Amino acid sequence: MRLQALRGAITCDENSKQEIEEKTQRLVKELLARNELEHDDLVSLVFTATDDLTAEFPAAAARAVGLGDIPLLCARELAIEGGKPMCIRLLVHCYTDRPRDDLHHVYLDGARSLRDDLPE
Repeated sequence: MRLQALRGAITCDENSKQEIEEKTQRLVKELLARNELEHDDLVSLVFTATDDLTAEFPAAAARAVGLGDIPLLCARELAIEGGKPMCIRLLVHCYTDRPRDDLHHVYLDGARSLRDDLPE
């Protein structure tokens, strides 16, 4: 088993607690499923959110799906001119036997354009 890192992102349609929770949980679940990761494989998760998402912490949404004992961190995404609005990004540190070229980074909804070089 090696320590690996996975990336992902998703966009929200509105700045509401429910939307941030739903989108964050969808992103986390999809990333774990595509990479066949179990709870005990996880080391930590780092979330960033753009300045226009203020209704909820993405980490709170992750805790709600059973990740409360995993170190979680939220931070602000850089406010770069022309950046993707209403976006939650994710960095997952995990242990896996999969080689790096067999890992699946997950970019959903409007965030898909951030990494259109990656396969779906």
